[in-house]
Amino acid sequence: MTSGPKLVSILRQGSYLIASIHTALDDTQMDRFREDLIEQIGRHRSRGVVIDVAALDVLDSFGTRTLRTIGEVARLRGALTVVVGIQPDVALAMVALGMSTGAIATALDLEEGLEYLNGRLAGGAVSRPAGRVPPP
Repeated sequence: MTSGPKLVSILRQGSYLIASIHTALDDTQMDRFREDLIEQIGRHRSRGVVIDVAALDVLDSFGTRTLRTIGEVARLRGALTVVVGIQPDVALAMVALGMSTGAIATALDLEEGLEYLNGRLAGGAVSRPAGRVPPP
């Protein structure tokens, strides 16, 4: 058993899961996060997932690919995913290195991410997001 602060938290809010990454994760920890989150989507029959990466000052290619994988698997299981809190320096580095979140929507913060899910899921059907949340 390890002690110390939690690296990731996954909280349930109604039909949504809110997953916050609190510190940089190595590849093994990122794989574990993916497995745990995907398992909880099924267990809670979640319709939406918010992944908060605001605490990260680096997001490498493996992390970015893992987020895309989570989003695609979640979609196949009936849940829509939005990534929130990408820091400006992280976004600049991702663009410079040609990395993206693919078809996963992004939002500025948790509040905007929840608004996005509420708007997209109000009609019932989950469809593929088209990138960043449009302004109201």
